[in-house]
Amino acid sequence: MDRWQAMRVFVRTAECGSFTGAARGLGMSPPAVTRAVAALEETIGTRLLQRTTRSVRLTEAGQRYLEDCRRILSDIEEAEAAAAGSYATPTGTLTVTASVQFGRLHVLPVMTEYMARHPGVTLRALFVDRVINMLEEGADVGIRIGHLPDSGLMAARVGSVRRVLCAAPAYLARHGAPAAPRDLRDHAVIGSTGIDLLPEWRFGPERRTVVSLRPRLVCNTVDAALEAALGGHGIVRLLSYQVAPALAEGGLALLLEEHEEPPVPVHVVHLGGGRPSAKIRTFVDLAVERLRGNRFLQPAPP
Repeated sequence: MDRWQAMRVFVRTAECGSFTGAARGLGMSPPAVTRAVAALEETIGTRLLQRTTRSVRLTEAGQRYLEDCRRILSDIEEAEAAAAGSYATPTGTLTVTASVQFGRLHVLPVMTEYMARHPGVTLRALFVDRVINMLEEGADVGIRIGHLPDSGLMAARVGSVRRVLCAAPAYLARHGAPAAPRDLRDHAVIGSTGIDLLPEWRFGPERRTVVSLRPRLVCNTVDAALEAALGGHGIVRLLSYQVAPALAEGGLALLLEEHEEPPVPVHVVHLGGGRPSAKIRTFVDLAVERLRGNRFLQPAPP
């Protein structure tokens, strides 16, 4: 294995925190990844990674070498991409990830528009209700709902959504509406594993009001929780875009609006480091434009 390929294996191993994760992302066997890193360490003459039975972590020398490798590999990739023209013309396969419902309703239309604009790109939708490791799972662009942890991702904020409480008019006619968050203890609450399935719900601008709850019904999808609420079976807490059609049609009513948490940000993200390829750059530009104009998202701050 040549030096730059060994460096690429080392970088992926360091970013994944394991030889197995790096092997999966690179399409190699774990033993081959282990041998490549060991050979690189022997060539350099120092230990780059500390091994444990479950993971690896960088040594001090490994951390410095990782930064140098990223810079060198980025320069190589830019030179190759420039020679091939991939910075000028979008080509290849583009994988976009988002949560299931938001992806289906608001990201898929952006993807199909992008397909029509760029026939040289094949698109892959990866819609899952979990936050994936974009590097490990091969995603190029992601739409993330929630506060972003510190990471190597480049992010553009496109708006925000609210966590809202809703119930059907039929339920409210039978049980009345809660006047304060503490009143939720006396109501049937519907939980969803897709969002906010916690023993405590927080309310208010600083999230200082805390209510402990035991849902009467727990659903493993947002759609199921929404359907149960529309059927008058309890109070549900979902994101504003998820309930917007039901609110507009009168199937649900908002509750305790004055006690809502601060809005949750929505970002378009992609992996940092180096100059993004044309397919990523052009998709991000289109997604940011379309999502910032999406009427189901609150505007991003200036």
